[in-house]
Amino acid sequence: MPRSTSSHHPSFTLEEEDEGDDIGSPRASALLPTSPVAARRLHSARTSELDLRSRLPGRLQPDEHSSLLASPDGTMRKYTSAPNTSLPRFSRRQSVTGSIWIPKNHSRSSSWGVRLATALGSERRRTDGGLSESKSSLFTDERVWYDQFTSTDWVHDSIADAFRVRDLRSRKDLRGRIYSWFDGAQGWILVAIIGCITACIAYFVDVTEASIFDIKEGFCVDGWYFSKRKCCFAEEECASWISWGDVLPLSRLEKQWVDFAAYVFFVVLFAVASCVLTLTTKTIIPSAFSLSTLDENLGADCRGHDGDDESDTPNGRLSPAQTLGDAQKPSTMIYYPAAGSGVAEVKVILSGFVVHGYLGVKTLVVKTLALILSVASGLSLGKEGPYVHIATCVGNIACRLFSKYNHNDGKRREVLSASAASGVGVAFGAPIGGVLFSLEEVSYYFPPKTLFRTFFCCIAAALTLKFLNPYGTGKIVIFEVRYVTDWRFFEMIAFILLGVLGGALGALFIKASRFWAQTFRRIPIIKKWPVLEVVLVALISGLVSFWNRYTKLAVTELLFELASPCAPDDSSGLCPKDKEQVVDILRYLWVAFVIKSLLTTITFGIKVPAGIYVPSMVVGGLLGRIVGHCVQYMVFAYPNAAIFDDCPKDGGVESCVTPGVYALVAAGATMCGVTRLSVTLAVILFELTGSLDHVLPFSLSVLVAKWTADALEPLSIYDLLTQMNAYPFLDNKLRPIFTTDLGEITPRLRSERIIDLSDSPLVSAQTLRRKLDYLHHAGELDGGLPVVRNGILVGLIPAPDLEFALDKLDHEDQCLCLIATDISWHDAEEMEERGADPTDFTPYIDPAPVALDIHSPMDLVYQCFVKLGLRYICVLREGQYAGLVHKKAFVQYIKELEEAGTK
Repeated sequence: MPRSTSSHHPSFTLEEEDEGDDIGSPRASALLPTSPVAARRLHSARTSELDLRSRLPGRLQPDEHSSLLASPDGTMRKYTSAPNTSLPRFSRRQSVTGSIWIPKNHSRSSSWGVRLATALGSERRRTDGGLSESKSSLFTDERVWYDQFTSTDWVHDSIADAFRVRDLRSRKDLRGRIYSWFDGAQGWILVAIIGCITACIAYFVDVTEASIFDIKEGFCVDGWYFSKRKCCFAEEECASWISWGDVLPLSRLEKQWVDFAAYVFFVVLFAVASCVLTLTTKTIIPSAFSLSTLDENLGADCRGHDGDDESDTPNGRLSPAQTLGDAQKPSTMIYYPAAGSGVAEVKVILSGFVVHGYLGVKTLVVKTLALILSVASGLSLGKEGPYVHIATCVGNIACRLFSKYNHNDGKRREVLSASAASGVGVAFGAPIGGVLFSLEEVSYYFPPKTLFRTFFCCIAAALTLKFLNPYGTGKIVIFEVRYVTDWRFFEMIAFILLGVLGGALGALFIKASRFWAQTFRRIPIIKKWPVLEVVLVALISGLVSFWNRYTKLAVTELLFELASPCAPDDSSGLCPKDKEQVVDILRYLWVAFVIKSLLTTITFGIKVPAGIYVPSMVVGGLLGRIVGHCVQYMVFAYPNAAIFDDCPKDGGVESCVTPGVYALVAAGATMCGVTRLSVTLAVILFELTGSLDHVLPFSLSVLVAKWTADALEPLSIYDLLTQMNAYPFLDNKLRPIFTTDLGEITPRLRSERIIDLSDSPLVSAQTLRRKLDYLHHAGELDGGLPVVRNGILVGLIPAPDLEFALDKLDHEDQCLCLIATDISWHDAEEMEERGADPTDFTPYIDPAPVALDIHSPMDLVYQCFVKLGLRYICVLREGQYAGLVHKKAFVQYIKELEEAGTK
């Protein structure tokens, strides 16, 4: 509606505006952390918290048509504008998560009062948009996905932080300058703390896992907790180390069988113990429409949006005689936060969606302990992926130290990006690779200042890890290899071939994992008892791994042996003297390659903490070593061939070809085929070797592997998890092709989805509660109710804020709530005396929601959701409100486009 002249010319001074905009203060700028039990703080600069009912005549009972401005003598009371004052804060415990929007306030004159009096007068107008009470019967919407998720409103969080910073910088005294300096230093202090704690946890995991791992083979008489390396001082055998077969006076053959039985027993024991710990994090989330899972189970049942689980009425909708309470009760979704690596889930969380409890203290403790046991069991899994999840948990918990990050989800995710990078930094001992991993793989919003802080966090973690020295080598890398000879030009053909083979192997692993999960894991007994699958996988791993040295080693040690060049005192058995020995080594490596490939496939996705980075590198390293020895065999067989003219004729066994280089090249190519990391992998391989000479082979093989894998399987392993488990992730790296406009996905207008103020700004609390329940039943926990007057969009109240406001009411069934979009009362002193009126919902209104015309191209909608991070977009048709599109509904539309494009 057009504003009066006074509303276009506010009557406040600059001092009044500064006083009224106190919402930027640290006390008033606290945002709701995305947790259903977190404290909620109400902050607004509006001073409309009057007890409106106290201003009505005592003999009248207020209703929806009562006049707010009438005095007991029947005359109209006049109000003038006055400076705004901040509202007191409240604590919220019962409502669902969300973030409150801090409105930018303007002091307005009495033009709103004139319009209010007109709206409440005898000539009340009704909306023309077909929103009459004749359509008040409840019809359940087509449900959207991921209703157990809530989304971060990046725009509102950015606005909130801007007001906070503005108010902080407005103080020019010494204390204000100190506060401002400390506010700027909080980010650096926080990431330094996160880096140090992450390194300490990595040290604890590395040392403990190394000690427990060797118990499968025996124990040290000097201390049962000593690993074999520490007990024997890096020697292969010593008198202090006793195998389990040596405990009893048995023959050599009998001792071997005892060692075998003990090995299998401890593999199963550690794996089951890890699984039992993991299952303690079982989380049940009520959901109107369940996800498949949240723990890397590709075999989970994907419950699509076809309405199979909806009510028995046609099309899953309610009949006009039904109420919302008679509809289908929300089903539940069960997941285990400590299972898997957590990289895909961290990626989804950093994109703006929240998974409750996934980054909590319990998840951190349980996953750390379970990871030690799972790695010590000897299964074909790694600890590098879970390090990303553990480090992100540390970052999420550390954010509670400073309210700037604790109460602002947008700022919090900047810290979580740095935390995830430190996890990779301590996992590989590659701080620069960690920064690139966060930028390339998991981060959704990565401004330049976050890049610098992420680098600082990784450096802090690396320095702490070097001080702790978990490997006893004085190095921070998981293994360090140095190549003394440079590569030959003819080897470029082999490196390209390894890139093709590694990419194809990674794509094949993804397809095989999906096939195994959708067949074996959907067996009813396996689905019902995940411990049974862990027992079977551990039993198979123990039975087949004991007899081969390379499958028996820990994955990190195996990768180190595969990538290491030959030394004069080498005892790995990978340094042939002639071509006959090369054939024996190839046979041995081929058996290890087949076993390790199969074990990695069936292990991925079981209910234990497990990463895929190093296991995929091990499989690729075995393949690369096989190719390297094949080239070495050709050098032995045809030393005078023209292609080998550059090779020295009287050199050592690796004077021409170093199979370890081939192993590391293929390891990077295979990991690229599985994860589709590119620059990150090349830098990590460089940091592991420290060789500038081999950066080119590493980079070339990674590029070729990525091209090959993309051609065979468009999705990486984590993209596949995101798709099959229906994670609410809107990929900002892909650009869909749209041929429609916004009207294609705009739902039809329903009276249950709006708040109509055409007749009165007073709405009963019961009506608001029914509308809120309607949104919740449709899965929009973080949706919103547009505020409409005469068909014109005048504001929007977020669903979490509305629930917060309703939860504060003592007698909800008797309350009328004021919903206004532009109101400012002058009687601030009287307001302070009376206290805040909980029936005034004005402070919760967003007076300027983002709106697009219904004919806007879908590319514009995509850019708004991706670049601005909006939760929802209001839709207008010729200036009239036409509907609201939620981000989750848009993600569902993108998924449908992708599915249609693959058919």
